Amino acid sequence: MMTHLAFVFGLLGNIVSFMVYLAPVPTFYKIYKKKSTEGFQSVPYVVGLFSAMLWIYYAFLKPDTTLLITINSVGCFIQTFYICFFLFYATKKAKMDTVKLLLSMNVVGLGLIILLTQFFSKGSNRAQIVGWICLIFSFCVFVAPLGVLRQVIRSKSVEYMPFQLSFFLTLSAVMWFFYGLLRKDYNIAIPNVLGFSLGVIQMTLYLIYKNAKKVTKEVRLENTETVVDEELKLSEEMLKEQIIDVVKLSAMVCSEIIPMVTAHELKNEINLPQLNVIINEDMIIKPKAIIEVS
Repeated sequence: MMTHLAFVFGLLGNIVSFMVYLAPVPTFYKIYKKKSTEGFQSVPYVVGLFSAMLWIYYAFLKPDTTLLITINSVGCFIQTFYICFFLFYATKKAKMDTVKLLLSMNVVGLGLIILLTQFFSKGSNRAQIVGWICLIFSFCVFVAPLGVLRQVIRSKSVEYMPFQLSFFLTLSAVMWFFYGLLRKDYNIAIPNVLGFSLGVIQMTLYLIYKNAKKVTKEVRLENTETVVDEELKLSEEMLKEQIIDVVKLSAMVCSEIIPMVTAHELKNEINLPQLNVIINEDMIIKPKAIIEVS
């Protein structure tokens, strides 16, 4: 009975984990559209590949772990595809960084784990050591999103924490926890307790801050409109001042070029073709070729 239940949870864990592996597809679609990996990193996919390869090695040391091998084999294939896709569109520096990380983790790191456990441990002790390594590494992987949680709390925005991904990660942790518990494999069960807890926290934060983004945008829009209005008012005032300065300057210039006229002439309209302004007794300037004296 326990074996059958473990198989059911393992099968469900395979299905949910497969959906989690497909979560980055929108990200790579953006990379394909932009023809650039700017703003994205290869670290999650290199770490995911290392994790899948490590769990496969652990599964080969344990009996009856077919379901663990199948999902991690699929994970190796998908993560390798993601990395190759990333390298195709990455800059030269990003390519070099990705290759260095791949060599250090998946070649040197995993190679050392395999060599050391093969030569310095035997039988069930070897599986136990590799299991502890998997457990510690899984803890590190689950703790990594804590930075995202802090960002969500500080920014009050869930833009970088999709609910679907958090939900499926939580569901995956539940499935693999019961799979490990029913098989009495605590190297699988224990890390998923932390995974489930963090998943619940992520979904709770999403429910708390899912509307905060909209409110923030509205507030920013209102502030922007206020600033624009103030700038328009300031521009109008500055324009008025500039017009007044131009008028004053024109008055000064015109006063210098207006010819002297007699009192008799002031009683009539004087046609001055060389001028294109009108100056009355209040010193108001009008654009006209005739000076009118009231």
